[in-house]
Amino acid sequence: MKHLSTILLVILLFAVAFLYNKVYSNNKSKPVTKNLAKTDSTIVDNANMGNIAFVELDSLNEQIQFIKNKRNELEAEQKVIETEWQNGYKILENRKNDFLKRGNAITQQEAEKFQTELMQQQQVVDNKKQNLSQKLSEKSYKFLEDIQKRLKDFLNDYNKDKKYQYILTTGTGMDYMLYKDENNNITNQVIQGMNELLKVKK
Repeated sequence: MKHLSTILLVILLFAVAFLYNKVYSNNKSKPVTKNLAKTDSTIVDNANMGNIAFVELDSLNEQIQFIKNKRNELEAEQKVIETEWQNGYKILENRKNDFLKRGNAITQQEAEKFQTELMQQQQVVDNKKQNLSQKLSEKSYKFLEDIQKRLKDFLNDYNKDKKYQYILTTGTGMDYMLYKDENNNITNQVIQGMNELLKVKK
């Protein structure tokens, strides 16, 4: 579909934002301690909590195979709908041209009747396209809901060990970071994890 890639990026953005809210809320609820006798592991853990990671949404959209396959499937269905609609109009156009070839032999009553029938047939073609497009939109929405839930589940599980305090997003039209340290880029891990997750859960 024409805007599917943009919609997927927005959904992925919401999912990552959800992760940030969940982690940040949990951190605020932890009591502050002044005990300086911390073990090395505790110090490392707290350092990790301050880490900022980022995910490239364009890469997720293009390299998570499940998303690519589904997007191609939806785009193919959209093309079928458009082609069927265009063919319907071509048929009506041919009928009109055949009718007009009669020229002056056409009576006013015949012309009015043909025009009414043509408009009704055009409405049928348009309504069919609208109904099919609506069903395709509903199918796309269900897919986006499903991928959003799976991404949320994955990121929640992924961050149990990583404990990032912030996970930011970057992508076409939403890249507001002036500097990015590639050491904090977790895109490949997310892509690999999501591909494994979605390979199991069809």
